[in-house]
Amino acid sequence: MRDIEFDLPPKAAPEVIAGWNHLADRVCRELARAGLPAYRGDLDGGPQGGPGAEVHVDPLADGGVYVDWRPEGELTSAVVDIFARGIDYGDPPPIVRHHRAVHRFMREALLGILASAGFQAEKGDPHLGIAVHVKGLRP
Repeated sequence: MRDIEFDLPPKAAPEVIAGWNHLADRVCRELARAGLPAYRGDLDGGPQGGPGAEVHVDPLADGGVYVDWRPEGELTSAVVDIFARGIDYGDPPPIVRHHRAVHRFMREALLGILASAGFQAEKGDPHLGIAVHVKGLRP
């Protein structure tokens, strides 16, 4: 039997990942200071899937620090159930529009709070569920 090889992108250098971890911890602290629930979703033993700002480090070479907004599970479950039954994407039900609006408003809030706290951040890829990409601290 042959070993299966995967063409995975390279990981960032350990010192780069350590810097990203430090940055992610600072992001969590600043969001918590602003009154938002924030947690490191990528750490073992940390809260997983709870509502609030989920901060994580992507260790790939082109990765970094990302913040995703997680609404309460009840809202997400309701939307997932509707999608499972099928929807008209041109005219989605009110709960789906509300879910999208929550994500859009929270992304803007996260960007504003992080900028005010001295971080350089930009919009993430909403198709991947990433609200914000934190590049670092502003010079």
